Amino acid sequence: MRGLSRTSLAEVEERFNAVAGSADLGTLSDELFAIADLLDREHGLRRALSDPARPGEQKAATVRALLAGKVSEAAIATTEAAVSVRWSRAGDLADAIERLGVVAAAAEAESQSRLDDVEDELFRFGRIVAANPDLRRALADQAAPEAGKVQLLGDLIGRKVAPTSLRLLKQVAVHPRGRSLESGLEEFIQLVAQQRQRLVAVVRSAVELTEAQKQRLTAWLSASYGRDVHLNVEVDKRVLGGFSVRIGDEIIDTTIVGRIEEVRRRLAG
Repeated sequence: MRGLSRTSLAEVEERFNAVAGSADLGTLSDELFAIADLLDREHGLRRALSDPARPGEQKAATVRALLAGKVSEAAIATTEAAVSVRWSRAGDLADAIERLGVVAAAAEAESQSRLDDVEDELFRFGRIVAANPDLRRALADQAAPEAGKVQLLGDLIGRKVAPTSLRLLKQVAVHPRGRSLESGLEEFIQLVAQQRQRLVAVVRSAVELTEAQKQRLTAWLSASYGRDVHLNVEVDKRVLGGFSVRIGDEIIDTTIVGRIEEVRRRLAG
C-alpha cells in the first residue's frame, strides 16, 4: 500500500497488535480513519508529526495531548507509535494510520466470521461502480458534501452488506486521499485478504463459473503460489473462450482474446 517503509510499518504494527487485542475493533477502525483524515486536512500538524528532526518522544507527547479523551487508548498508542518512527515522506504517516484502520476493520470481520463476506462485498461494489457511471461520478465528485456521499451509500447498500464493508466503503469513497475509487477499493481488498495471508485472484470469464470450477481453480492457484487464494469472479461477455486470472501484477490469460492480442504484439514487434 503506497510503498510504505516495511521497517517503519513493522514497528507500528507491533504496537498496534499489542493494543488491538483488547480494543473494540470497529471503534478503533473508525478512530484511526478519523486521525488519518485529520492529518490530511491539517498540513502543519502532519508536517510537525512526521518531521524526522523532532524527537519521537516529543511527537508522541503532542499526539497524546491532542487526542486524550477524544479517542480510545488503543488509537492513541497506535498513533504514538506511528509518529515515533521515520517515514520517507510526510504523507506516509497518514497512509500507515489508515492502513491500520483497514486492518482493524478486517480483524473485526474475521472475529465475526464475515471476512469472506467483506471481500466479496467490496469486490461486487467495485463492479457496480464500474457499470454505473452516474454513481461513480457522484462518489468521485470532490465538491459534493461528505454527508451526501454517506447518505447515498447508506441508502444504496446500508442494510445489504456487513457493517465492516460499509465502514470501509465509506472511508474509500468519502476520503479518497488522492486515489481513484477503483484503486482505493483494490488497496482495501488486498489488505482485507492479507488478514489471513491470502492472495486475491480476479477472474474474468464469459460465463459464471460453477462452484466445482471455482474449487478446482482455487486449489490449483493455491498449490501454484503456496498460499491460500480468494477468487473474485467477474463475468465479462467480451471474453471469448477460456478465462483470465490476475494476481497482483501477474496475469494468466487462457482466453481467445488474450491469444489474439499476444499474436498482434509479436507481429508488431
